[in-house]
Order: sequence, then C-alpha cells, then structure tokens
Amino acid sequence: MDSPSFSSSSSDLGAIATVDQNAGRSRRSGDAIEAVISEQSRRWHDVFWLGIFIIHLICLGFIMAILGLNRFKKKDRLDIDKYTTQVAVHHSGLTEDYWPLYAVAGGVGTVLGWSWLLLLGSSANQMMKVSVHILTTYLAVISVFCFWAEQFFWGVAFAIGAALQFLYVISVIERLPFTMLVLQKAVKMVWNLPEVMRVGYAFMLVVLLWMALWSFGAAGVVASSMGDAGCWWLLAVLSVSLFWTGAVLCNTVHVIVSGMVFLDLIHGGREAASIPANSLMRSLQYALTTSFGSICYGSLFTAAIRTLRWEIRGLRSKIGKNECLLCCVDFFFHLVETLVRFFNKYAYVQIAVYGKSFNRSARDAWELLQSTGVEALVAHDCSGAVLLMSTICGGLVTGTCSGIWTWYKWSDRTIMIGSTSMLMGMVLVGVAMVVVESAVTSIYICYAEDPLLIRRWDDEFFNQLSETLHHRLQHRSSRAREVLTHLENASFG
Repeated sequence: MDSPSFSSSSSDLGAIATVDQNAGRSRRSGDAIEAVISEQSRRWHDVFWLGIFIIHLICLGFIMAILGLNRFKKKDRLDIDKYTTQVAVHHSGLTEDYWPLYAVAGGVGTVLGWSWLLLLGSSANQMMKVSVHILTTYLAVISVFCFWAEQFFWGVAFAIGAALQFLYVISVIERLPFTMLVLQKAVKMVWNLPEVMRVGYAFMLVVLLWMALWSFGAAGVVASSMGDAGCWWLLAVLSVSLFWTGAVLCNTVHVIVSGMVFLDLIHGGREAASIPANSLMRSLQYALTTSFGSICYGSLFTAAIRTLRWEIRGLRSKIGKNECLLCCVDFFFHLVETLVRFFNKYAYVQIAVYGKSFNRSARDAWELLQSTGVEALVAHDCSGAVLLMSTICGGLVTGTCSGIWTWYKWSDRTIMIGSTSMLMGMVLVGVAMVVVESAVTSIYICYAEDPLLIRRWDDEFFNQLSETLHHRLQHRSSRAREVLTHLENASFG
C-alpha cells in the first residue's frame, strides 16, 4: 500500500532514526508559533478567485430567481418559454409543485447534520463504524430499486458504486483501527470547544438559506417546458455551482475550526489564561476576509483530487506483483501526488494560522509533513474517506426521502429530483463532517510542527502516534530495500 519510490526511500530510512532521536524534542516551540501568529500582518491572497466566486454567486442567484419566478403560480410568467421552444417539450408544471420536494431534502439534510453534531460526544465512533459498512448495502439496495423502476443507467451506476465502495473498504480494513483512534481524539477535541460546535450549526443555517434560493431555481427548471435533456443540462450547471458554493462554506468552517484547535493546543486548553478572549471572532474575521479568496480557490480542486488519491491508493495496495499494472498505476499515483502537493486539505490549517496564499500553504504543509515523516501517518490514516462515507450516506438518505415522495406524485421526475436532493443532503451533512476533519488535520500539522503540543494535550495519544509512525517508517524502508534488492538482482541477471 505504501511502497515508496526511489526518491523517498532514503528519506524514509533517515526519518526512522530521526523519530527515535527526537521523540521527546520539539521541532518548534509553542511560544515561537504564537509569536508568528501574533506578529504577522494579514494580507489579502487569491483575490482573483474571490472575485470569480462573488460574481458567480450574483449571476447564479439572479438566474435561479428568474428560473423559479417564471413558473411561480403562473406558467411562463416572464415569457421566456419562447427561448426553449427549440428544445423537446414535456408537460410543464409550476415551481411550487416541485419546491416542497426540495424543502424535504433541506429539512432532512439539516436534521441529519445537526443530529450528527449533537451525537458527537456520546456515539460518534459507533456512527462512523456504521457508516463505513452500511454505505455498500445502501448503494446496492438503491441499485435494485432503480432496476425495478426500469432506470437501468442509474441502477448500473449505483451497482458500480456499491462494488467500488466494497473493494475500498476491503483494501483499507487493516487501517481502520488507527483511523478510528484518530477520529475519536478529534471528536474529543471539538467536543471540548463549544464555540466550534456553534460555528457548525451557524454555517449549516447559512447553507440552508442559500439552498432555499438554489432549490427555487431548480424547481423552476424541473417545471419548465424543456425536455429532459435541457433540464438535465441546466441542473448539471446548477449542481456544479452548488458543489463549489458548498465546498467554499465547508472549507470556511475548516479554516475557522483549524484556527481554534491550533490555538487550543498551543495554549494547553481553552481554560488557559493566555488564550485570546476573542479567538473565535478573529478566526471568523480572517476566514471571511483576507483568507476567503484562498478558500474559494482551493475549494475548486481539493475534494476531487483527494477522492482520486484515495481510490488510487486502494487499488495500488491490491495489485500485488503485477509489474505492468503496477507501473501504470504508479504513474497515475505520482501524478496525483504531485497535484496533492499543490491542493491538499492541510493547506487550510496553514491558511488559518499564518494567513498564507493557498498554493504556498499547500506546499508548505506538504513539505512539513514529508520532512518530519508525518506524511507516513497521513498515508496510513483514512479518516477523510470515512467522513466522506458518512457524507455520502447522509446524501443518499436525503435523496431517498425526496425521491420516494416524487415517485408517488411524478414518477418520471424521481431520478431528477432525487439526485439533486442527494447533492443538497451531502452539502448539509458535509458541514457537520468538516468540523471533525478540521480537528484531524490540525492534529497532524501540530504533531509535525511541535510534537510536545500533542504530548501536553494527551500523553497516551502522543505515544500511540509516535509508535505508529515508527512502524510505518520501518515498513516503508523495508519495502524500499526489497525493491532495491529486486532491481539489483534483475540488473545482474
């Protein structure tokens, strides 16, 4: 799974000795980090992408309002159907016919997200375990219902999704105990920061308000006189907009929570007298002003690249000794690893703490993790994938609820409304998941910056991280020696 390239083998060998020698020493003291935070002057970064995002919100908001109003209580109120007469026409309806179906999606997604946050302290670990195993079953069941409803394309799509999910879980099954440990500690961290929980609730309401307008436009599209092809194309454009907007809001929460967690670890707890009284407002101010452009920029690419990286890692671990296939997969693996250097979720911690641009934050975070060997822990951890499974599961439940109601009213609109409702649910539940994911990323960055910060917070967890890191680096080095020996024998042969 973690078989290294030649360029990383020597650094892994040296990192093992470094871990043993520096287990009790800090890479950088907490006082020095705090000095950097307090003395820096925040500058605006990635302003171009901030402008693009704002213009996109204004334009899409206007378009969605027009699309919804055109069929609100009156067909073709704004006389724009004449522009769609070229497209195949289906029976048209009214916006208010379909808007309540999206209201169900918003309500179910919000309830699921809020419930997940409320259950963090008591049964979050069990919920994560259930989400890992139930997602495959849920996808398979939906596939069966799609085939029963003669929706063969979607039936095949969900069946493939169930198969891929099953294969991924099998490929990472040995990593789940460590992943659950990290998630448990991240939950402990955020549960002790009630301000963080309030941020999650507040941003979920912001997302819900935007979805009220988005679903108004989506309902107008479904009710329009265009044929299915035209409706699908318009809904695809609206879905990309919703995905980007949802990612921006989730990553804004990511930056705010990362800043709070980092300060909490530096000062040794929120009860410490040295922690700033206005830390939440300062993190919120930075996230919504100088760092917002960087958040908009990173939100375009990080989710897709992370998902691709997880899939390639899972496939790579199951190839075995098929050298031809391994060579092809390694090519794509190193290509994705290069992209990860410039687009990774750890950049948001650097943005929160140091106020850097996104590209510089991603590069510095990745170099920090690699230079300290902590990247071996990151590669072994699949907490992001587990949280994504929870997000997808929440989206599927949301889409199912809206889809069932749609089936009884307009069966030909079930897939169209169900799929877009699923996206709404994923965004809403994703806001809750990002609270924990922010704590996970902050823990790794803090451990790389200064291991004593983690040791002061939880000595037992520090020992577990150090022991796992030692084993992972040993494993990588032994794999590197095997590859070198194999090549040497091949060259002599």
